[in-house]
Amino acid sequence: MQILSLRDVASQINSGGDLQSMLHQLVYASCRHTHWTMSSIMAIDMDAGFGHVIARHDPTLVQRPLVDCWELSSSPVMTALQRNEAVFIRDVRECEYPGYRRESLERDYRTVMVMPMNCTDFDGRPMVLSVISRTLMDVSEEDRVFLGMIIHLGAIAVERQRQLEAERRAAERMQQALKVHTTMLEHVLGGGSVTSLSLMVGDQLPNPVIAVDFTANQVVAGRSPDTALFDDNAWQAAVAGVLSVQITKAAQESLRSALRNTVNLFLDDGQRQFTLRAQIEPLMVDHELVGALVLFPVAAPVNELDLLMLESAKFALSVQMMRSFIRFRFETRTQTELLFEVLEGRWRDADDIQQRAQRLGISFSTPQQMIIIDYGAKAREAKNLHHNVARILQRAGMQATVIIVDNGLVCLVPAQGERLSKIKRQIADDLAHYLGAEPILLASGVCRVLADYPAAWERCRRLIEIARSFGRSGPISDQDFGPIPIFVAAVGGEDIRTFVNDSVGAMLAHDRKHQTPYLETLTAYLRESCRSQACADAMGVHVTTLRYRLARIQELFGIDVETPEKRFATELAIHLQRVIDS
Repeated sequence: MQILSLRDVASQINSGGDLQSMLHQLVYASCRHTHWTMSSIMAIDMDAGFGHVIARHDPTLVQRPLVDCWELSSSPVMTALQRNEAVFIRDVRECEYPGYRRESLERDYRTVMVMPMNCTDFDGRPMVLSVISRTLMDVSEEDRVFLGMIIHLGAIAVERQRQLEAERRAAERMQQALKVHTTMLEHVLGGGSVTSLSLMVGDQLPNPVIAVDFTANQVVAGRSPDTALFDDNAWQAAVAGVLSVQITKAAQESLRSALRNTVNLFLDDGQRQFTLRAQIEPLMVDHELVGALVLFPVAAPVNELDLLMLESAKFALSVQMMRSFIRFRFETRTQTELLFEVLEGRWRDADDIQQRAQRLGISFSTPQQMIIIDYGAKAREAKNLHHNVARILQRAGMQATVIIVDNGLVCLVPAQGERLSKIKRQIADDLAHYLGAEPILLASGVCRVLADYPAAWERCRRLIEIARSFGRSGPISDQDFGPIPIFVAAVGGEDIRTFVNDSVGAMLAHDRKHQTPYLETLTAYLRESCRSQACADAMGVHVTTLRYRLARIQELFGIDVETPEKRFATELAIHLQRVIDS
């Protein structure tokens, strides 16, 4: 019969009934077909010093409420838990626990056994099973085995219920995550803004966040990450204002260097300097970096729902920022096309150009200069840096238009004259921070009418080619290259090629065919002002080797640099050859 009772309990556990019903079934089974009269299961709150009855089988006829809360000091529960073994009291009327002695008289029972169940309730409290007999009795091995099976089934019931509860909560979390995901996408598709979506994201995530839109140059904050520094309103105002550039730069730098873990943000709001720890997450559109989500840590551990919410937030923000990205790409392409119509002189109607330019926020109606920025080989790393340039020009009080072109930028600014030198230096220093090297920068002359732009552009393009041939970067001007720009501008391309070929063409062809270092050697020799030892040291060769090479250059190609005139002609030819090859 005991086996049948156990089978009934096991069947109920497998059916997935509620835990309370299963525990009641267990305490009933522990008394059914046994010598035990009463039974209970308690959850033990060790910190509070009480045991709480959560299931009971008690057929007594006592006409008063039964005690559901026991002081641990008046029961053997702690002994059973500490020893992890059953405590058997044959006659509680003679035991050391006054609570048991008193209640045994009121409820007429004699023998008690308390057993740890080796499991905890949902609040983490250990559980015990107590069985009681009205008569004095001894416990047989068969009784112990049976009760052990009751306890084992109880542990299974608790664990099964815990799993079911975990599954239920997981399903609820998934439903919640899907609901939030849907809500955010509906917001995006309904024409919401980056600002409103960012605030919505901040409400859903446990972390204080900042959304950074690189394309729109927009920074939106939610809750303050440190209320000792800022309340929410002050934090949002600071992030949108004085901290905007600093946070944008920090996010760009972190993502470019693949520092996706927690980083330090060193910030200055004009009144104080402070540091905040943050995690920078990228926001991507078609493998293009369009923004960043800055998350500040919280004390609570991150759970699965938080991660789902984060991925939903990143996706929604990326989709939202895609609008800015697409609009920017269209406007940029249109601006670039119009600019090159002007720079290449491919326009016929000046009024049409002016009207189209005005619609795109460009003006050709006032005297202005072009600041040309050439990224060169660093062009791939220069994404979104146009905002940096625009901010520098804005801080300088210039109403500038920054237009993206191949490998660089063209900035249209009101005529500034010498003031541009300082601006160019600021731009070069700022961009070098991201690119690892300075780009080439130069300013055109003043363009007063549309017809001035093609010549100014051609001059700047030519200077950039010359600068590349010399390995120069940073701010440059005509004066940096002596007469070379004049020669290049004044002499036709074929004439320059003929001069170069007559001067160093044979040596260049010999080097290419035989892999000899004659042109390199001669260039280094001229760069070191024809000082043999200095040249040898710079090249890392013995001075005898250098002299042999110079002798062979004269012998094979008839090149002599011993007179100032010949030296100038040869050096000019070498420089022009670099321009031709660049």
